[in-house]
Amino acid sequence: MKSIFLPFRLPFLLFLVFWGFVGGCSETGTRQTPASSSDKPTIVSLAPSITEMIYAIGAEKQLAGRTSACDWPANVKKVKIVGAFGKPSLEVLAGLSPDLVLDNDLADENMGAKITELGIKRERLTVRTPEDIPPALRKLGALTGNSEKADSLAYLIENGLEKFRSRIDVAASSPKVYLEIWDDPLWTGGKSSYVSALISYAGGRNIGDAVEKEYFEVSPEWVIRQNPDIIACMYMSRDSDVAAKVSSRPGWKHTAAVKNSRVFDDFDNNIFLRPGPRVLEGIEQLSRIIDQAEAED
Repeated sequence: MKSIFLPFRLPFLLFLVFWGFVGGCSETGTRQTPASSSDKPTIVSLAPSITEMIYAIGAEKQLAGRTSACDWPANVKKVKIVGAFGKPSLEVLAGLSPDLVLDNDLADENMGAKITELGIKRERLTVRTPEDIPPALRKLGALTGNSEKADSLAYLIENGLEKFRSRIDVAASSPKVYLEIWDDPLWTGGKSSYVSALISYAGGRNIGDAVEKEYFEVSPEWVIRQNPDIIACMYMSRDSDVAAKVSSRPGWKHTAAVKNSRVFDDFDNNIFLRPGPRVLEGIEQLSRIIDQAEAED
């Protein structure tokens, strides 16, 4: 067994369960007092991926509030919590009175209108694919008065994606990858998912591409029939060795991944499941696994 090393659109209940597990944030926090001016607005982030972008472009001193799912980088835990992912408290927002609220998805879209009624500017950053990240960074830079650093980072990511683009290959020889997002029930990413794009950039074939969905529930029998060469478990171990547990599932010993000890766990969920500034790091780590599998075949 080998071991190495969020916003995708799962049904909202499962999404909240997932973030509740990996978020690691308490419902308390102390407010930072960010500098505020006409070109450096105070910000509230309603998504972990946006929070990571805020820090990546150097706008962290402007961050006045975040969600309980925003757990990276570590310093973000000093920032006041305004609610759960996509579900802010209007009372807390009114108390903070930020200049700008940023979201990528809301549990209740009527919440957007209510935020505006408070006199707070609201903007949405839509990021569904790796290619969406650079434009989102540029937009964030313009909104927050940090365009220079945001533009530089966007350019860096664009160049990095272009270098990985040559690895996108759907040839029959490319290793088949089963990316398990959750284990009870089993969930994976479909053809239109963010994680499927990461697998493609890394040089693999996502077995979930057989389904025209973003994220969906699968059966153990379905995974066995697909016979993946690599199994990647994108969730933290709770009470046992995840890779060992997956390998011991009834019937899974017949898959190529288990036969060849290519079941991996201990991933950093934040890197792989959140479309954000660390996208190249995620692709690079996944590509090492795929390269290793190809070298051994």
